[in-house]
Amino acid sequence: MNDLRIKVLRMKIPGMKISPGRILYRMWLAGLLFATGQAAEWQVDKQSKNLVKFTSEVVVLTFDGVTDKIDGFIYWEGEKAFPENTRMRFEVDLNSIETGIGKRDRDMRDVLETGKWPFTSFEGTLSGVQPVDSSLSAYNATAKGKIFIHGVEREIEAPGTITMEQGKMHVIADFMVRLKDFNIAAPSLAAFVKVSEEIFLHLDFYLSEVKQ
Repeated sequence: MNDLRIKVLRMKIPGMKISPGRILYRMWLAGLLFATGQAAEWQVDKQSKNLVKFTSEVVVLTFDGVTDKIDGFIYWEGEKAFPENTRMRFEVDLNSIETGIGKRDRDMRDVLETGKWPFTSFEGTLSGVQPVDSSLSAYNATAKGKIFIHGVEREIEAPGTITMEQGKMHVIADFMVRLKDFNIAAPSLAAFVKVSEEIFLHLDFYLSEVKQ
């Protein structure tokens, strides 16, 4: 590959700290890009209508937190789309999440300690990719890997769909995390109301192919 698109590796969100591990990961990815002539990389399209949403449900209150500040990529080697070694990494700026109430937003950032851990990330691979029909424009898949929240990494599996739409890759995934698995105590964000121990996450975002 003659033209390494360094900008693909610059996935910094304004105000976000970059850890040594993330720098090393980008160096590893750069090595892959140099080493192979048959590869594909898709990066989150920040101009698209992207959505990351979490939902907390308790008996007396349900609320959502939303942001469009997601970044990352899907990468594979070879001519076939989505082989078993397809790799991915995504991250979300936690300081950008809004719930509709300013005090609740501030409390949430305090509980998540976003000054220390300003982002959550997922790094893993795709498996079980199967076309929905003969058009080969939509696929069911499962992402397997490690999610990082509040200084803790956990193995997860998240089912989702991938659809090719007008030259873009549209990814939708839904999964659940438990706060206690990440050393987070369910806080009280309003009088007598606690956040659910189980938080439901919905991701709906687009990627564009990086031209080699």
